[in-house]
Amino acid sequence: MPQTRLVADALGVATICLVSILALLGLLCILYSFYFRTRVHSQGFFQLGYFSGPWIIRISFILLAIWWGLGEIIRLNFLRREGRVLNALNLKWQENVCKCYIVSNLGFAEPCLFLTLVFLLRASIQMTGSGTMTRKWNYKTAGYVILFCFPLFVLQLVVILIGSQHNNPNESYMSILPLYFTKTADSHKSNESTRAALCTYPLMSTIFLGLFATVLTVYLFWLGKKILGLVINKGLQKRVYTLILSVSSFFPLRVLFLGLSVLSKPEHYLFETFAFLAFLSLLCCAGVGVCMLVYFPVADSLALRNLQDDVEARRRMSEEHEDTISLIPTETRGSISFRAGQKEETLGAFVELSLFSASMYSSPPGSPQPLGWPMLPSAQAHGP
Repeated sequence: MPQTRLVADALGVATICLVSILALLGLLCILYSFYFRTRVHSQGFFQLGYFSGPWIIRISFILLAIWWGLGEIIRLNFLRREGRVLNALNLKWQENVCKCYIVSNLGFAEPCLFLTLVFLLRASIQMTGSGTMTRKWNYKTAGYVILFCFPLFVLQLVVILIGSQHNNPNESYMSILPLYFTKTADSHKSNESTRAALCTYPLMSTIFLGLFATVLTVYLFWLGKKILGLVINKGLQKRVYTLILSVSSFFPLRVLFLGLSVLSKPEHYLFETFAFLAFLSLLCCAGVGVCMLVYFPVADSLALRNLQDDVEARRRMSEEHEDTISLIPTETRGSISFRAGQKEETLGAFVELSLFSASMYSSPPGSPQPLGWPMLPSAQAHGP
């Protein structure tokens, strides 16, 4: 048992470190989003104002990921050792912490994280006339996320209530279910004088989460197929493939590992391994989502702005050069040819930007609008 406890503590320390990295990455992306939004409004980049629109949902996605990570830290056995934070609580309150963890993470944070990601993906293929990326869209999307998450939240609460009745011998109808279907904590004797409640994953909670993940994964594949049909650039296709495959594989993997954790008990190698693998699966999913849906869109939009500034500067230089040599007929044709080649080079650079950024709707000054995407109205370009 001491060796198993050492492994559990090592995995606990690794969990805390990985959550800290995720939180740091998330906070940096939040600051980057605020910087982008401030730059759009303060420096008059009105053409990019539309693409800073989903900033509330992007920040909400990061906050949900951090919330989920904090919940994963709270469930650790590492914090229940003698002299640690949760060891000061009595056995009953430690069990209540485990119940709150199930409702908070499996009933709220994880489904909301997945739903927010799906809505951000869905917004990337909606037309500008549908009201996407406006402040009203942010509020409506937040409401839809909470609404669609509510049924799973209620089901997890029901599991907690059933688990409380399961321990009551007077409730004979509950005896047909094995304890691991509703058990949220396992009492463990840390030493001769104290006992600790170690968090477990009720199989019924995992089943409900698995049904939710199955439905959204099917929808995500359909949505990804639709997005890939609009992408003609290989670099953008790789990004879309990475995001879709990561989310649609890591989230079901977490459900699978949580389900397998009932084969063992806390402080055993099998349980600790499955619990850590389940944590690692969703951590990768959240990390990929933060990079693909928050960092890259902002970085690409800023790159687009810088590229437009460079194009305008070179165009002004070209016009000044043309005016200077306009009196020399033999050189005029060469100047025109140079400017035409410059436009073609610029257009090729614009195609390399992200699918989820301004490259979907913007084109370099003087070039035609890309086929299949609507022209952004001037009133709508100012954003919220």
